[in-house]
Amino acid sequence: MLPQAPAPQAILEASLYVDDLDAAEEFYAGVLGLELIQRIGNRHVFYRCGACVLLLFNANETAKPPGNPRLPVPPHGASGPGHICFAQTREDLLRMRSRLLAADVEIEAEFDWPHGVRSIYFRDPAGNSLEISEPHLWSY
Repeated sequence: MLPQAPAPQAILEASLYVDDLDAAEEFYAGVLGLELIQRIGNRHVFYRCGACVLLLFNANETAKPPGNPRLPVPPHGASGPGHICFAQTREDLLRMRSRLLAADVEIEAEFDWPHGVRSIYFRDPAGNSLEISEPHLWSY
């Protein structure tokens, strides 16, 4: 029998894997406007997104064993496109939609869910599926 423990209450960070950190940095900072936390060479670039952090990794670099024994993060990575959903009010979502279109980012899908919440879907330069939805997407 497993010992009792409370369930986690939030996601602190989420990761996507990209093949071109320069293109990712241009997109996530330049187009989406996320705040840069740090970039380490061709390994990763991290962004603040509200109370969370978005980690963008070069999968080829994160598959290598850690080089710093004080920070023994296990090798990791993924292949193929991932998905992440950002939260914005409907008004801000529609303004971001206009910004994406002005930056020649194709909106792949756009609709209201049956309970009235709006979502838009688009891709980053690495092909990851990105969504922006109203914050109450899962509040039904």
